[in-house]
Amino acid sequence: MFGTTRHWHKRIIRSGPHTLSPYRENPPDRVIADDDIVFCDFGPIFEQWEADFGRTYVLGEDPVKLRLRDALPVIFDTGRRFFEEHEDVTGEQLYAHMVTLAQDAGWAFGGSIAGHLVGEFPHEKIDGAEIESYIAPGSDQPMRRHDRAGQVCHWILEVHLTDPPQRIGGFFEELLDLGPGGDQLGSGQVSW
Repeated sequence: MFGTTRHWHKRIIRSGPHTLSPYRENPPDRVIADDDIVFCDFGPIFEQWEADFGRTYVLGEDPVKLRLRDALPVIFDTGRRFFEEHEDVTGEQLYAHMVTLAQDAGWAFGGSIAGHLVGEFPHEKIDGAEIESYIAPGSDQPMRRHDRAGQVCHWILEVHLTDPPQRIGGFFEELLDLGPGGDQLGSGQVSW
């Protein structure tokens, strides 16, 4: 539909109890059932720029699943506001804030990260040893910075909420720093 022919990460569609699984897991295929919860996570490449987009859908009228789905964008927006209001926020600070938001709303935070760098494809290799590339514990560098090539760092914020007793989860992600609130460095220095 948008001329997308390549993706920079595996395409994910998870349903039911598989929605509890974090990104790195590969649960077996599962048929989507009536009254199910489903999330999609795609990493398309648009004109040589990485994107990352995740949404959750509910089939049916289960009130717990609907409440989970509806909490995801609210927690995302609250996390985005925290990022906007804290000029020197680090990845570990934003991660801790996202975990607290999830818990305060009655959910568990399902991810070991709450986001990552994204940029021009192919981006610099991001691996576990480069913790500053993630919104995660141990990422103690300010998120508002430039990468090794001198480009402004852009971030994806991920919200993975789970309800382990109900065996369900939901996922929401999109670009953190180029949405409402404008450019990331506060001076019009966006490299896009």
